[in-house]
Amino acid sequence: MWGNDELSYKARLFTLGILDSLLIFCAYYLAYFPLQPSIPDPDWEEMALCLFALLASYHFFASFYRLYNKAWEYASVGELVSIVKAITFSVLITALIQYIGHLTIYLGALLTTWMIYVILIGGSRIVWRLFRDSYLKQDTSKKRTLIIGAGAAGRMVARQLVTNAKAELRPIAFIDDDPFKHKLHYLNIPIVGSTQQIQEAVTTLNIDYIVIAIPSLKPKGLNRIFDECSKTKVKTQIIPKLEDLMTGKVSVNQFRDVQVEDLLGREPVELDIASISEYIAGKTVLVTGAGGSIGSEICRQISTFHPRKMVLVGHGENSIYHINMELRKQCQNEIEIVPVIGDVQDRGRMFEVMEEHRPDVVYHAAAHKHVPLMEYNPKEAVKNNIFGTKNVAEAADTFGVGTFVLISSDKAVNPTNVMGSTKRFAELIIQSLAQTSKTKFVAVRFGNVLGSRGSVIPLFKKQIMAGGPVTVTHEEMTRYFMTIPEASRLVIQSGALARGGEIFVLDMGEPVKIVDLAKNLIKLSGYTIEEIGINFTGLRPGEKMYEELLNENEIHPEQVFPSIHIGKARVIQTEVLSKLIARLLDLSENELHETLIDVANNQYDYSSLMEIAN
Repeated sequence: MWGNDELSYKARLFTLGILDSLLIFCAYYLAYFPLQPSIPDPDWEEMALCLFALLASYHFFASFYRLYNKAWEYASVGELVSIVKAITFSVLITALIQYIGHLTIYLGALLTTWMIYVILIGGSRIVWRLFRDSYLKQDTSKKRTLIIGAGAAGRMVARQLVTNAKAELRPIAFIDDDPFKHKLHYLNIPIVGSTQQIQEAVTTLNIDYIVIAIPSLKPKGLNRIFDECSKTKVKTQIIPKLEDLMTGKVSVNQFRDVQVEDLLGREPVELDIASISEYIAGKTVLVTGAGGSIGSEICRQISTFHPRKMVLVGHGENSIYHINMELRKQCQNEIEIVPVIGDVQDRGRMFEVMEEHRPDVVYHAAAHKHVPLMEYNPKEAVKNNIFGTKNVAEAADTFGVGTFVLISSDKAVNPTNVMGSTKRFAELIIQSLAQTSKTKFVAVRFGNVLGSRGSVIPLFKKQIMAGGPVTVTHEEMTRYFMTIPEASRLVIQSGALARGGEIFVLDMGEPVKIVDLAKNLIKLSGYTIEEIGINFTGLRPGEKMYEELLNENEIHPEQVFPSIHIGKARVIQTEVLSKLIARLLDLSENELHETLIDVANNQYDYSSLMEIAN
């Protein structure tokens, strides 16, 4: 018994076969009919044999080129080429049979048959497509769509929307900044103007939906186009990024909302894959804070370089569970993955883990990073950021780790808060170890990471969902921003550049005003600034108006890799550093706060440091 799908398929084959057979018969008759007056006594058996040869050979080549497996509604030049090939070969086979059988060959009739044959069979496909596109698919319930970009991607989007009966969108017009394309049509869809005319086009054409179809668009260009789109209050989406399309992760018609990351104004950085593979492939890699925003993304990125083993260290069982399960699914048992529950403050546990797994590379991403919270809890910041780093770094030194990468922060520069000061202390610890250890100790310093836990983005989104207002501390406050994947990739690249003792500083691009970030998020959420509102609340404890990536004493003009600099941070003598760290244990909360900032800001003044240490 045939299933419904099989019955439908076989019925389709039968119907198309009968239809094409009738068209072949018509073509043959129309070609030979004008010759009848000149053939007083036609040989009907001979003509029937030729017709049979024509039919049989055509159906053979139609099957060979899978003509009956093609959907007529998608009929294109490619299908027409296949049809022409099938017809040409069937006519040649018929002529060959006539020649071998010593039959009468009417060359003119064969050529005429070929021509009528192409017109009838090829035309039947195109006529059906035109009929379907013109009359059967004009669904008024579909959203009238404006496509920004009439390049290859935009045309591909339009074609898929036109040919997909289930699509909810109907392309009405293109917008493109190339003046030579204006007033042209593609698939009967006009190119109506430039991006400066988006608002006018939306109003004139009653547009319900906008798709930005320029996958190679730079962030600044996207920012400009999105500003124009946001003036219309029409839902705006974007096609996937070019790298995602090229790797086959997504298809061109998988539209997504514009994210604030898309509007950052940063250019993507190409990594030195060879150097990264050299120090990660086949090695054991340990990541502390592996369940956190940065740590988990470092794990994802590392897995693509095929290490032998990955050790995921974290004190939160839920976060370690999730990244462990994600990586196991992604790696399909190609990499040994070991989840380890342990706190970096537990010195014995860190030494135990290092001794058991003997990693080649360590990424130390475990840290307390929330500035206001650490102002209220300086002892916890010291225990985690300073002593936790000391424990992991000294364990790495003891058990011969090849490369140790500390994830630091721009807040370690001229710190005015506990979090930044403890991060600078962590840098001093690994710089001190780098003087005598065979392990290559380096730190990587960068700014705020979009979407990380505790970042401003989730807070703004929550406030917008609640109807506003969005709270910003100061209208002039600026920060450097980077996406989690980009920060993680550059951290891994820095590890490949490590020689020992460096502080790598990631080029964060241009600083972004927090208020501008808030405005973009409001518009991305489909609201106006007036609807949500923005309130300025004043600076919080420990906050700076502007962040820095390098102290004026650390500035090094050389860029060792695109978007990576080396800071010339001075090393504190080991004896002095040990005294300073030991003294931190004996201080009260208030004394600790003051001492941390004093050390960080007097790090190049030896006499002041000795005074603090004693």
